[in-house]
Amino acid sequence: MRSVFTILTFGVTALCHGCFVGGFSEFVKEETEFVSLGLKVDFSRVLKRVNKRFLSVSIDASLVAEEKFMYLLGSPKLRTLAKSLSPAFLRFGGTKQDFMIFNPTSTHRVHHPNSPFQKGDLCERLELPPLLEEKLKQEWAQQEVLLQTEELQRKYHRVKFTEYAVDLLFSFTNCSGLDLIFGLNALLRTAGNSWDSSNAKSLLQFCESRQYPMAWELGNEPNSYEKKAGIRLDGYQLGQDFLKLREILRESKLYHNTGLYGPDISQPRDHRRDLLEGFLESGAEAIDACTWHHYYVNGRDTSLEDFLDPQVLDMLALKTKEVLETVDLVSPGKKVWLGETSSAYGGGAVGLSDAFVAGFMWLDKLGLGAKLGLDVVIRQVLIGSGTYHLVDDNLDPLPDYWLSVLYKRLVGPEVLSIEAFSIIGQNKRVRVYLHCTNKNSTSYKSGAVTLIAMNLSKSPSRIAVPAQASNSTAEAFILQSDQPGEEGLYSRSVRLNGELLKMIDDRTLPELKGTKLPPAEHLHLPGFSLAFYILQEAKAPVCQ
Repeated sequence: MRSVFTILTFGVTALCHGCFVGGFSEFVKEETEFVSLGLKVDFSRVLKRVNKRFLSVSIDASLVAEEKFMYLLGSPKLRTLAKSLSPAFLRFGGTKQDFMIFNPTSTHRVHHPNSPFQKGDLCERLELPPLLEEKLKQEWAQQEVLLQTEELQRKYHRVKFTEYAVDLLFSFTNCSGLDLIFGLNALLRTAGNSWDSSNAKSLLQFCESRQYPMAWELGNEPNSYEKKAGIRLDGYQLGQDFLKLREILRESKLYHNTGLYGPDISQPRDHRRDLLEGFLESGAEAIDACTWHHYYVNGRDTSLEDFLDPQVLDMLALKTKEVLETVDLVSPGKKVWLGETSSAYGGGAVGLSDAFVAGFMWLDKLGLGAKLGLDVVIRQVLIGSGTYHLVDDNLDPLPDYWLSVLYKRLVGPEVLSIEAFSIIGQNKRVRVYLHCTNKNSTSYKSGAVTLIAMNLSKSPSRIAVPAQASNSTAEAFILQSDQPGEEGLYSRSVRLNGELLKMIDDRTLPELKGTKLPPAEHLHLPGFSLAFYILQEAKAPVCQ
């Protein structure tokens, strides 16, 4: 029998003395307005189960527009940051991938081309010296301006890359514990408008000679090829191109069973949905998962209010359901990934996409995406041009990076059913999701659950603890800006339970400690905060 518990609490205002707010005690002298919420949860069944690499990241192919910038992937600091996001896919792709040409020079040899990959050797050989790192970081800031100008003018130039760029990329992913997905150029076309695979074959042969295990994509947002390159593809032809690539991979000893993902279309709209349907009818058997891209808003004309608007966040559900319905109709059972996603398209929203406020879109996308049944969500970008990165130009982690690391450590792949209610009905300003706690976190007991919560308003909220976990101790991880009030939403720094988060040194992250809470009827969620609550003695049957 399903065991469903509903707990409703009452009251919109209360006098709160010495109450636990965000896991640390704050004495509030005046009356504080808050929203009191109850939860309806189900611990008896797993609603969805996502990939263990659900939260994954990308590096934009613009990094190779000038090959020297690929050396940044040898930074010990960047590798340290990437390791904490493992297990994850690392997608190398984006707009620039369809203008990339592999141009082997045969001048670079990290080790003998026919010898097996030696991880320790390659990791040490390709580590970036500090002086060169500083020089490249300064030059990258100037390079970003050029890349953004090219994007605005829609004038895309072909880029050549050598074996050494591939060595650097594979070294970074492998030494960081990530799984590489390499995006191939689909705009290399024959006279009959089919894909010209000759350059891709050359790259594949090189990667196989190096014994580099990796997965593949073909093309980025094919629905926009007409604007970018004057080439229009229908879904049928795109499917045929993928079947051709799959056949090439099957002929390889190393890649015959490797992953192939696509078609990486933009979110569904008119031609894009037709393109997806045609692609699946023609080439669904070639791919291991169907990928599409999603952004909430245009980075050039959005606002702070958009980043906190529940209706904007709910748009993800509408678009996801459209894609899932299309895939289920044409290719039932096929996994669906968000192959590229962030807050705002066009490179992000200046002053917002890399600030604390971006965390609301990011955490809600992870929670809602998993609940809807997306198998993997790939964040644009770990590093790269634009303002939606996890790591800034100095390779320092931004608020969404810390949020991502906490998600990795605390949230398991099993999605549980949860709904939040107040006495005035559903409250969309406080959003909650529920998972089994990550079983790789050995400090938590079997059966523990992780409550994900975010408060989009400045008023604090009080959340009722589910009845079956009422005797459970809790551990709270509350992320807030380092500055109070609305101004803090623009900050590029974040506090965890009051402690400012920053790297101890280039090879060491701080200990991300929760605050222990005794058994209680309520959890207190501050205004403008993001939270993970571990209910350690929940004893959820499906989490044991």
